[in-house]
Amino acid sequence: MVDKKTKKEIINLKLLGQNEPPLAREQGTVFIIGSDMDYLTTVSRFIEGTGHSVILCNSIEQILTCSRRTVCDVILLDLSIEYKGNINLVSFLRQKFPSVKLILFYNMEQIEQALEGIRMGAYFYIPKKCDPTDVAVMVHRAILEHRREQLQEAGFEQILFEELSGNNTQMRRVVEIIRKVAPTDSTVLILGESGVGKEVVAQILHRLSSRRDKPFIAINCAALPENLLESELFGHVQGAFTGAEKDKRGLFAEADGGTVFLDEIGDMALSTQAKLLRVLQNGEIRPVGSNIIQKVNVRILSATNKNLQEEVEKRRFRDDLFYRLNVIQIRIPPLRERIDALPTLIQHFISRYNQKFGKNVQGIDNSALAMLRTYPFPGNVRELESIIAHAVIMAEGPIIHIYDLPENIQQGRFKILALPNEQDYGLLPLAEVEANHIQKVLEKVNHNQTEAARILGISRSTLWRKMKEYKIPIKK
Repeated sequence: MVDKKTKKEIINLKLLGQNEPPLAREQGTVFIIGSDMDYLTTVSRFIEGTGHSVILCNSIEQILTCSRRTVCDVILLDLSIEYKGNINLVSFLRQKFPSVKLILFYNMEQIEQALEGIRMGAYFYIPKKCDPTDVAVMVHRAILEHRREQLQEAGFEQILFEELSGNNTQMRRVVEIIRKVAPTDSTVLILGESGVGKEVVAQILHRLSSRRDKPFIAINCAALPENLLESELFGHVQGAFTGAEKDKRGLFAEADGGTVFLDEIGDMALSTQAKLLRVLQNGEIRPVGSNIIQKVNVRILSATNKNLQEEVEKRRFRDDLFYRLNVIQIRIPPLRERIDALPTLIQHFISRYNQKFGKNVQGIDNSALAMLRTYPFPGNVRELESIIAHAVIMAEGPIIHIYDLPENIQQGRFKILALPNEQDYGLLPLAEVEANHIQKVLEKVNHNQTEAARILGISRSTLWRKMKEYKIPIKK
């Protein structure tokens, strides 16, 4: 019989052979669900031999009970296990444990099911009766990745709460409101220009709430036509409309117990607003084409760059819905009003894109930083992220220089921001600066709206709306 020390040495040799770090001292927790207890017991012993703990379950009910007492990093699921008839277990477990790494055991008849599981968000799939050391290696890798993601999230929250507020009074107020409202179930209306980080704030509110282990689902209300948005939110039954070939669960049902973030809610049609009001008032949804009312328990966060009070006055937004959504309001200032946060944000994005692109950029030189400080950032933080991603790719050494920045910034093709006491000679209103910048980007990419939206760091629907607002001609 192989003892724990020997098992750990065997697995470390396999890890080193795959250029993976050796087993960490920090213990992880693994849930295993299956029916072949002899094999799974062997697997669990190998995993335990590496220093991680294992809870072996023979049913979904048992794992749900265990999860109330223990937080896990990895779930190993035997695809032969059934739960309440036709429920898709991968989808079910991804909803219940959205951050946990899900590894699937499959036999040859289940290969399509395993591949579908990967498409639905499972981490990996392993054939049944696989060598237990290989399973333990994969579990260890998944635990490491899960822990890295947790650290990244913790670091991201740290940036938001301690560094981004800086000396900016508006951001300190944002942080204060987030701290107070996050633990509650209150609706929150997040206001601000496109790209300021409204969804980031919504994610932080979710992570700091009691719903953190439940789904967080975001949808852009401006990105879908009215009928499709209603179907996405509330679901539909087979035959409800042309193309509805089978029943579909809506996002409110998928997010049950968690949080739904409705971005660009000012663009939601009045008929859909009425249905949303019912969710807020009674916790009820009715799929399109169905007469059956379903109960859901979701927290609703919403965001817009529109003035909803004006929309209410123009009868384009329901006043009763506005009052329901606007219990707590968070207004995020544009990046040009918190330029003091620029160094912290830049370093954060450098770290992110170093990891993504395999680079080792350490920072940005003073000249490049000074140039960015004068840039108006019409696309806000999202645009800054795009700029730093570009610079990280272009940088040939450990420091970002001016010549690593996008060409329009290198050549100063933008209006300089006014300093606090500077006279207003030759400066343009921000809307005009933004319109000119969008026009130049469109011309540079031969009016390819998808490419222009990518460069600007905004969605294509947002670009289309801004083109319409600024009367920029649409060319094909």
